[in-house]
Amino acid sequence: MELSLTIAGIIGPILMILAISEHLNFKIWKDVHPTVVYLNGLLLLTLGIIIVRIHNLWTLNWELAITLIGWLLVLSGSIRMFFPKTPQLKKNAATNILLLFILFLGAFLSVKAYFT
Repeated sequence: MELSLTIAGIIGPILMILAISEHLNFKIWKDVHPTVVYLNGLLLLTLGIIIVRIHNLWTLNWELAITLIGWLLVLSGSIRMFFPKTPQLKKNAATNILLLFILFLGAFLSVKAYFT
């Protein structure tokens, strides 16, 4: 539980800042060079592997969110590395909903970490 709270305290604020900054600066991904996408994928993959390596807990409680985030980071990082020339998502209702979900997930993890 202590490890879960520590990871949630790190990931939660990062997810909130990521969601807000992506929403405000969405246009920077419009004409991004594939090298940048590849490096972004490498960072996502690295973080995902770290999370999965230290927190691969498949329990049916809030801690499962951390494990799922780790595996999603591994998957999304790998996809970005194998397909860096794939067009980036366009800003529309679906991406706004995704960013809102990421914001709420970050807030949920932050509340768990700092107020539990």
